[in-house]
Amino acid sequence: MSTLIKNIRLITPYEILYGYGVVVDKGIIVNIDLIDNIPSSLINVVIDGNGKYLSPGFVDIHNHGNSGYDFMDATTEAIDKIGQYHLKNGVTSYLGTVLTSSYDNIISASKTISNYENKENSSQILGIHLEGPFFSKQKKGAQPEQYIVEPEVDLIKKIKELSNNKLKMVSIAPEKKGATEVITYLKNNNITASMAHSNATYNEAKNGINHGATVATHLYNGMREFSHREPGIIGASLLDTRVYCEIIYDRIHLHDGAVQIALKMKGIDKIILVSDAMRAAGLADGVYELGGQKVVVNHGAARLEHGNLAGSTLNLRTSVYNMVHFLNIPVQNAIRMASLNPATAIGLDYCKGSIEIGKDADMLIFDDNINISLRMVAGKELKL
Repeated sequence: MSTLIKNIRLITPYEILYGYGVVVDKGIIVNIDLIDNIPSSLINVVIDGNGKYLSPGFVDIHNHGNSGYDFMDATTEAIDKIGQYHLKNGVTSYLGTVLTSSYDNIISASKTISNYENKENSSQILGIHLEGPFFSKQKKGAQPEQYIVEPEVDLIKKIKELSNNKLKMVSIAPEKKGATEVITYLKNNNITASMAHSNATYNEAKNGINHGATVATHLYNGMREFSHREPGIIGASLLDTRVYCEIIYDRIHLHDGAVQIALKMKGIDKIILVSDAMRAAGLADGVYELGGQKVVVNHGAARLEHGNLAGSTLNLRTSVYNMVHFLNIPVQNAIRMASLNPATAIGLDYCKGSIEIGKDADMLIFDDNINISLRMVAGKELKL
């Protein structure tokens, strides 16, 4: 059954197209053309966009949970609820982030994600982002220190074997002994290596990049501070064109000026919007938990008792809104940072991240304030 979406402002990674229609069949985008060129005889269903934007669905490659749930709960119910909240906020596909914990907890959470069967009425989980446990204790942030260990390839091999090729990304401190071997293994197995919770110098970060690290996890946060005499991992990430930089743009983790610097340095094709959301996302202020640690959420800011930020209560819809309305970023550029860039960073841009013929029909319709009125996953319009 072919579906035509018309009367839209079509967002591509580079521009906005007017007067076009998009045809979907069997979950795939099969035609994009001027509306007058699309034969009506081949169409079974018509969706009128009412002049709003048609956008690719968002792809969140770094999030811990929401709605009172966390991937470390290691339950099907948790992933069900997390996926539903994601869909509400425009995320049509995502990675489940497994944080620093005991060996047993990491394996349990990884198995649960790997064995999860996506539901038709929800955002689709694509795999695992392993954030830890190979970090610097000096830059641990909200990662539980007692579980931080030295990098070892064996743990990565174990998770890769049990994950049915769903281990998509691993965050690691590149300066740690053994990190180079882990990064090399990841690169050789088409798993994205990302630099995080790191006290790396500029040269240590460059060594990680030269061996295959291609992402900086939540840029500026959990990293050696930038200095004009030692630019560190921040300087290396901003300067090296091989590196994508994650940005948590809740206007709490980062000053607007810091985001603007990253945009000027990296360009729109190397910035990735992420939520880094924890279980309090979508809920009221209060007391929550992350990695067994007490987290206090006040005015939307999630912090450990001693003050460290502990993830966020952000979602990607709000992140895109902030880019457009606070930094005056063109909407197609903000969308690219939340869709094509993350999909490309984890090697799934062949099927996700943009509205192109042959790709999965994961799409949104929204207005100028990013208020979403239609959510489509694999060609099916989903109702909340």
